[in-house]
Amino acid sequence: MSELHYFRPDWIEPTDRTIDCDLCVYGASSSGIITAIAAKKLGLTVALLQPGRFVGGLTTGGLGETDYGKQHVIGGMAREFYRRLGAHYGVGEEWRFEPRAASAVFDAWLREADIQPLLAQYLDRVDSENNRITQIHLLGGLRVRARVFVDATYEADLLARAGCSYHVGRESNQTFNETLNGIQVKPKHQFGPGEVDPFVRPGDPSSGLLPFIEPRDQSKHQGEGDRRLQAFCFRVCMTNDPALRIDWQKPEAYRDLDYELAIRWHQSEKDNFNEPLMPRQGKPHIRKFDVLSPLTRNGFFKTDTNNHGAVSSDYIGGNWKWPDASYQEREEIFQAHVRWQQGFYWTMANSPRIPERYRDVYRQWGLSRDEFTTTGGWSHTLYVREARRLISDYVLTEADCMHTRQCNDPVGMGSYNLDSHNCTRFVTTGASGKPIVMNDGDVQHPPAAPYSISFRSIVPARSECTNLVVPVCCSTSHIAYGSVRMEPVFMILGQSAAHIADLSIRNESSVQEIRYETLRQRLQDAGQVLTLL
Repeated sequence: MSELHYFRPDWIEPTDRTIDCDLCVYGASSSGIITAIAAKKLGLTVALLQPGRFVGGLTTGGLGETDYGKQHVIGGMAREFYRRLGAHYGVGEEWRFEPRAASAVFDAWLREADIQPLLAQYLDRVDSENNRITQIHLLGGLRVRARVFVDATYEADLLARAGCSYHVGRESNQTFNETLNGIQVKPKHQFGPGEVDPFVRPGDPSSGLLPFIEPRDQSKHQGEGDRRLQAFCFRVCMTNDPALRIDWQKPEAYRDLDYELAIRWHQSEKDNFNEPLMPRQGKPHIRKFDVLSPLTRNGFFKTDTNNHGAVSSDYIGGNWKWPDASYQEREEIFQAHVRWQQGFYWTMANSPRIPERYRDVYRQWGLSRDEFTTTGGWSHTLYVREARRLISDYVLTEADCMHTRQCNDPVGMGSYNLDSHNCTRFVTTGASGKPIVMNDGDVQHPPAAPYSISFRSIVPARSECTNLVVPVCCSTSHIAYGSVRMEPVFMILGQSAAHIADLSIRNESSVQEIRYETLRQRLQDAGQVLTLL
């Protein structure tokens, strides 16, 4: 897996080139691709830059079981993407798809628009004048001058280097008068009735805690804010087809201690598995092996495998430094996630301490050799569920999702659950009176109904930057972002970002000063769904 990296200096080609364009899109995520294509259709000259070697973000990175919420509020080019996927599979629309299919659709769409993404373009510094970005510098020497910039990265690197305000972590419930923010200890994705000991030597506090377990009892601090992030993982495309399956490999620098918690959980006295191992309605199901049903072939399957349960693919606690880390530091964090997740699957399939009924199932699965062919079948994209978030004139919060507040300038809609993965593990006292381990951070709460996303949430305050649009790391609270952070929403906001940029350029105004009524009409004409009415 020699190409499985986030950042390598030798990927960067030295150049003394300067690009002049109307719009610079930094980040070829699904949102960035849609932004660039939409802007090109509007007649703008566009530069699309990607800090990495693969485009499409999580949509091409393994998240094939689309988290869409309510499909009827997904319109415009986002909906067109799923129709193009449908054409790829010979159906009307497709919302479950192989990573290679998503890549094929995006690649063809970019070719149609005559857009060639520039890869391995890592931001170095930003030149600004009078709260306006004039030029960005990339590692290697490339410079891009543009009239408007869009930050479509999952980390908001351009936003941060431009000096805009942002937040990392969880606000307290008091910050925005919410109920689901901050530290949250909920019953789901816990260790179940079987109490699991947190110490290296069970029952011996002097032996120290197992990795990534904190001594502070988080359950006594519900609703408090902190800088912890919901966990990252890789969405893994697995198969049980022997002709395609790559068996699990034990990673280098494997540590038994890292998986002790998983082993103890599976050995706990009361079986924590309330669902059948195999099959469920003819579909494979083990620890949330989400089946991509169009992909069945000769009785075999491919999956989009996500985290599920108390210990799974999420590397809880391993990502907290990611948002503000350097590129080299992110590479180290990236590799730590690779080792953790590869080691978890190998442990589940091979450790003699894992009950045989679990090992038997995991051994039937492996990576698919016809996916991610340049990275050995492993996804090239880490699932950065949340990093920096813009702080602008409108912060979308739980109130918007629950319809106790509604904006008057929508540029798209969200509808998925307010969804946060666990952020940390901690020690508390169990029913037996002994120390046990629990997880903190998991929230899965439905919104009252699909909700509108404010125009002001995707542009910075005018006093900070007047020619930047932020469709991915937009201005929301942590828990509201748990609903916004879905790939179809990022595509929706990307298309809206292109229209904002076009109006700003044509009117020679700041992005904040464009006439919203004109923007609204444009978005509606383009098929965007802005409200329930």
